[in-house]
Amino acid sequence: MPAGTEYRARNLEPYRGFHVFMRSLPAILARWPDLQVLVIGGDEVSYGKPPPEGFASYRDALQTELADKSIDWNRVHFLGKLPFARYVQALQVSSLHVYLTYPFVLSWSMLEAMAAGTPVLESATAPVLEVIRDGENGFLFDFFDTAGLADRVCDLLTRRDELAAAAAAGRATVIGNYDFERTGLPVYQSMLRPLG
Repeated sequence: MPAGTEYRARNLEPYRGFHVFMRSLPAILARWPDLQVLVIGGDEVSYGKPPPEGFASYRDALQTELADKSIDWNRVHFLGKLPFARYVQALQVSSLHVYLTYPFVLSWSMLEAMAAGTPVLESATAPVLEVIRDGENGFLFDFFDTAGLADRVCDLLTRRDELAAAAAAGRATVIGNYDFERTGLPVYQSMLRPLG
């Protein structure tokens, strides 16, 4: 079965590292000729400034920027926003979930990828470092290192059989620390109890 990697954000924009991910694609696709890439998210802007003038979206701007990089766009599938059940199916068939964020609010999609048992590769930024231990329950790279992202994706895809332990540890991290019924709700309820 061909390898598949997946990137997801509510909207494809710089705050969630879309530009870094896209700029890593020429090297990744060149080294993995059968790789299929799923890109999940809308073309709106949730955070930050609008796309550069003359472009309808950051996706449009980056596809234009990368037009001369010999990317086989038939292997890059822009799926838009998916219903939750379809999104989970995409996670379940992915060999690797790539998650990037500036030092900003941690996205629920990272935790959902971990909960689905998908191996995760994430930017080593403040919110991510609260959850991920590199090589244990996920994998890290420097947010601005486009070549490093490509190298790490390609390295991890060569070791897909070895990723199972990290994926299982990632799932255990989410269940143990972020499960609503077991963790979130009891903490919230304890905060609402009267003092004394």
